[in-house]
Amino acid sequence: MIGHIQELIENALEHLQAKGEFELTETPAITIERTRNKSHGDYASNVALTLAKPLQSNPRAIAEQIIAELAESSHVKKVEIAGPGFINFYLTDACRLQVIKRILKHKGDYGSSQLGQDHPITVEFVSANPTGPLHVGHGRGAAFGSSLTNLLKKVGYQVHAEYYVNDHGRQMDILATSVWLRYLELCGEPITFPVNGYKGDYIIDIARDVRQQYGDDFRHQQAEVFAQVSPDEPAGGDKEQHIDDLVINAKDILGKGYQKIFKKALKSILSGIEDDLESFNVHYDQWFSEKSLHKSDTIERALNKLKAGDHLYKKEGALWFNATHFGDEKDRVVMRENGLKTYFASDVAYLLDKFERGFEKSIYVFGADHHGYIPRLKAAAKAMGFDADKIDILLVQFAHLFKGGEKLQMSTRSGQFVTLNELVSEVGCDAARFFYVMRSHDQHLDFDMDLAKSQSNENPVYYIQYAHARICSILRKLEEQNMTHNIEIGHVSIELLIEEQEQDLIKALSQYPETIEKAAVNYQVHTVANYLRELAQLFHSYYNAHQVQIDNENLRNARLNLCLATRYVLADGLALLGSSAPEEMRAEDKTPA
Repeated sequence: MIGHIQELIENALEHLQAKGEFELTETPAITIERTRNKSHGDYASNVALTLAKPLQSNPRAIAEQIIAELAESSHVKKVEIAGPGFINFYLTDACRLQVIKRILKHKGDYGSSQLGQDHPITVEFVSANPTGPLHVGHGRGAAFGSSLTNLLKKVGYQVHAEYYVNDHGRQMDILATSVWLRYLELCGEPITFPVNGYKGDYIIDIARDVRQQYGDDFRHQQAEVFAQVSPDEPAGGDKEQHIDDLVINAKDILGKGYQKIFKKALKSILSGIEDDLESFNVHYDQWFSEKSLHKSDTIERALNKLKAGDHLYKKEGALWFNATHFGDEKDRVVMRENGLKTYFASDVAYLLDKFERGFEKSIYVFGADHHGYIPRLKAAAKAMGFDADKIDILLVQFAHLFKGGEKLQMSTRSGQFVTLNELVSEVGCDAARFFYVMRSHDQHLDFDMDLAKSQSNENPVYYIQYAHARICSILRKLEEQNMTHNIEIGHVSIELLIEEQEQDLIKALSQYPETIEKAAVNYQVHTVANYLRELAQLFHSYYNAHQVQIDNENLRNARLNLCLATRYVLADGLALLGSSAPEEMRAEDKTPA
């Protein structure tokens, strides 16, 4: 309908120019918005206000001229001028009611569009280091990234979801060394575990598996393990140097055995991450290995691309990228003095790989602590000759978990955290997914576990799902009473839906497509959650005010059509957010239909 009104205004402006009443060098952008107050009609445009300056005329006078030239439309009942010059459009009742027919025709496809024109884009999200199980902090990025992927697909983009596996580098070496040290403890060696090692029961579990498979093959005495290792932090030393020395010793002592432990640890944790995300209704098209960049020539090609543009220089034996030339706060090391490539070199290569695979846009979903990645990745893109505007980096703020009114503390390295799997097991996937996206991703989120588990109207996901279940209950009761729902009779009779609550519900249903489009292009997943809450509230109000199962067959079928259309939208919206739409709920529905 927005497009139709835009077309009416565009044609009116063309007629006014052709008649010589308007002299415009270019056609203005015509903005159409829904009115907030129903007394102001259904849609409003500020086109007369935008034309006031170029035409040097009063906006209300301009609005009068535009209205006078508007073609008749079977969808528009009347047009009025409001305020300083807004043009308000009132739709016909028949036009408003058509949304019910559209929904029942398209069902789950209602709200889909070709806005994205099948353009290929990639969305990378979560990408947590495989050094431990996913915790509740990762859950928000998972829920947001997955929901955003669903929304972008809904509006016509060809979306490729990826998890970037950091299976190369120092953190993975610390993981493997931590597992080996726990393994040595299980073998009876008196090991003093490093402050900077990875703790947590999962490390011990992996070490136990290593011992079960390899026995004492990797056992070495404590003195050999800690030979020439600098003191740890409790002994007045540097904890970073201490763990790095242990990594060096582990590689030297174990030889090929080190890779066996490394692979065992990686496989164990990564498979756990995959399982947790599948249980969280998060799916990927590709798990992209960082190690694959090192095995191929991608990093070298990326560095050569930077070098060809004269964007690399040597300093203190290391190779640097002059990122400040492209707006970054400081230059970045891409290769250390020992010849090892940095994480940033991998990031540049991964970016190159994405563009080489033909993606027109690359969306990154990072944690809030990765804000520095925005200027450095855009700098790398510019230096390699790519359009930096084709990179969108979305920062997801932290989620604080509350239980019993108290905030739960978490630390991955110390092993003190609530895993995503534990959260899902306690509150359920539906509630967890919905609660994570209730607020904008760039705002802090307080996750109330007690509320998420509650079976009450205060729990938003329960409230929405209950609306869906209520509609299913209405349809079941009809079957039980051998009554039928005739959709065609409902179509013919929809003009009987004249109650205020019915009109409000119909208007909300008509807003679904534009809600989805705006949420997708603006990366604002939470607006869909807000929409579903409002739609559920409107339905519950309608349900409590008016009976559906009545003797008047025509009105009954019209109301059933409205209920069924609401059901399709509720189910589709919940699916986009990764939550289910149950047909039955625990609470007894005592309200008569």
